Amino acid sequence: MNRLETRGVLLFLALAALAPLVITDQFFIHVMVMVFFYAILASSLNLTVGFVGELSLGHAAFLGIGAYASAILSTEYGLPALACIPVAGLLAALAGLVIGLITLHLEGHFFVLITLAFAEVLRLIVNNWIEVTRGPLGFSSIPPPRLSIGGHVLMDFSSRVQFYYLALAVLAVTIGVVLLYAQSAFRVGAVAVRENRRLAKAVGIDPFRQALLTFVIGAFLAGMAGSFYAHYITFVGPEVFGFSFMVTMLMMVALGGKGTVLGPLLGALLIGVALEYLRFINEIRLSVFGILLILVTMYLPQGAIGLLAWRRMRKAGIVKVSAVTR
Repeated sequence: MNRLETRGVLLFLALAALAPLVITDQFFIHVMVMVFFYAILASSLNLTVGFVGELSLGHAAFLGIGAYASAILSTEYGLPALACIPVAGLLAALAGLVIGLITLHLEGHFFVLITLAFAEVLRLIVNNWIEVTRGPLGFSSIPPPRLSIGGHVLMDFSSRVQFYYLALAVLAVTIGVVLLYAQSAFRVGAVAVRENRRLAKAVGIDPFRQALLTFVIGAFLAGMAGSFYAHYITFVGPEVFGFSFMVTMLMMVALGGKGTVLGPLLGALLIGVALEYLRFINEIRLSVFGILLILVTMYLPQGAIGLLAWRRMRKAGIVKVSAVTR
């Protein structure tokens, strides 16, 4: 991660931590909570799409697994919500391991189709296994997190500001995990696989091992995001496995800049704010995002981070005449 990204990530977290002290509007707090949620999702997907270069269209499945795991564990078995978040992440990671062992030997459109089918199969199971998942009715009245010591409740996260900082904490953990990955030898191997799988294999890098580890980490982070979503919205239904979440995540990664740490944060900020303030386009959201995704892919393939880096190099005189799309 270069200095531009490092400063951007630190600035993002610092401003996010201070924002509720300056802006007390409850709708703004809600919007930023959703932005943090989307940033966790986009960062988790970016590991597979951005670093390894494998397009997974089934990532929403791990969001749904985390959300349902948290809903069932908290409502049926009384597990504290704060404990549900890492447990849901681990269950999603286990699912990621299983599906990764099956699919990551495949390449190209075969992998894309299998991951998409995996998410759709899970959605159908959740919608029809009424005894366990309550079918289309889903789970409601999911309890909020509580922080207690010795039976004394220190914080019950009953206000949006408390949820805001919980979401920011989960996002900070996510960024920390992504940073550790981005600065490790696994990241170097993953990028080598992304650029040229056969050449990477020829120099001793195992593409399957690199992709599987990355896939499992991404599934873990998506599961934590799903758990947080369940306790914040207090309702979970089969729609969490829907394709709309998948398109939203892809748009955020593409718009911000895939293969970077800061990119998904910027993408989540731009798209997340638009989603909450432009709810009147909810019916045509997928169409709008589809068109935007095509335009970004054609004219801004490196995303906002690529544009910023290009302008920085041009200002410094490193690049005289160029185009962002080249």
